[in-house]
Amino acid sequence: MGYTITGDTIVLAENATIKSKLHFRTVTEQDFSMELTAAGIVSAIPTAYAEIASPFPGRILKSYIKLGQKIKSGSPVFEISSPAYFNAQKEYFDAKHEFRQADLQLKRQRDLLKNGVGVQRELEEAETEFTIKKSALTNASVALNIFNIDPEKIVLGQPLTVASPIRGDVLTNNIVIGQYLSEDAPPLAIVAELSKVWIVGQVKEKDIRFIHTLDEVEIRVAAYPDRTFSGKIYHVNEIIHEATRSIEVVVECENPSRELKPGMYVTALFKDRSKSAVLVPLTSVFQNEEEQFVFVQLDDARFKKNKIETTGNSNGNLIVTSGLQTGDVIVSQGGSLLIRNY
Repeated sequence: MGYTITGDTIVLAENATIKSKLHFRTVTEQDFSMELTAAGIVSAIPTAYAEIASPFPGRILKSYIKLGQKIKSGSPVFEISSPAYFNAQKEYFDAKHEFRQADLQLKRQRDLLKNGVGVQRELEEAETEFTIKKSALTNASVALNIFNIDPEKIVLGQPLTVASPIRGDVLTNNIVIGQYLSEDAPPLAIVAELSKVWIVGQVKEKDIRFIHTLDEVEIRVAAYPDRTFSGKIYHVNEIIHEATRSIEVVVECENPSRELKPGMYVTALFKDRSKSAVLVPLTSVFQNEEEQFVFVQLDDARFKKNKIETTGNSNGNLIVTSGLQTGDVIVSQGGSLLIRNY
C-alpha cells in the first residue's frame, strides 16, 4: 500500500514514489503587511467643489467665464437682473435709513434728559424703537449675506454679480445670455479644484481592524493599467452600511495632472502597518470542513496533519495565528498527494 496511518500521522514507505514530489519549507517569522482590496469611486473634495446657481430669479445679462477656465475665489461668474434682488436691496437700504434715524433720536433723547429738559418715557420709547430698527437692519443684512452678498458693497438698482466661492477650474458652463431663471433653476456652472481628490471605498466589516488613518493606499484605474497612484487614508466612517456590511473609507490622493476624474471607478489596495508573524504559502494549507491544516514533517517518512488558525493573507501567504512554531518544517507543495492517502 506504500503508507500507514496512526492518528493524525501518515507514515510513507521507504520506496513511496510521492516522496520525490513533496517540497518543504521551514517555518519562520517574517515581516509582512496585511493587504486587502476594495472598489472605490473618485470624488471631488467637498470644500473644493461648488455648484453655482442664482440666489434670485431673474434674467442673465452677462457671463464672465469660459469652459475650462481657471478662476479664483471671488471671481465673477455671471450677472443677473432680478426684481427680487432689487426688493432685497431696497429693504436693506430702508432698514439702514430707519436705523440711523432711530439712532439719532435715541442720542437726542439722552442729551435732553442729561440736560434736564428730557422726559424719561420718551427716552424709553426711543430705546425701544432703536432696538426694533437694529433688529430689522440685522435681518435685512442676513437676507443678503446668506447669498454671499456684502451689503456694504451693493448699489441700489445695480444688477447682481454672482461670484465663485472657491478657486478652481470651470467644469460646467450652462450660462446663456438673456435666459430667464426661475427660483428652482439648476446650477449654471460647476467649479472644482481637482489637484487633490478623494477616493471613496467600501471595506468589509470584518476587515475594519486593518484600516488606520494616514495609512498608505495604492490606487489602480482601468484607464491607466500601467500606472499606480498613491494616497493616504483621510477618514474612516463611524457607521456600518447595514445592507452591504461595509464601511466607507475616504482616501486623499494628490492629482496634479488631473488624471483621476470624479466618477471614475478604481481599485484601492489597503496595506496594514508592517508587523512580524508566521507566514505559510497558500499551497501548503488545506481545508477540512471548518478546519484548516498543514502537513508537518516529523522525519523523512512521517508527516503529521496539523490544525492551524489563520487571519488574512499577504503576497500569496497565509498569516498563521496558532498551530505552528518557528522551526517546524511543513509540506509547501505536493500536500494534496498526502491527502489522497487519508
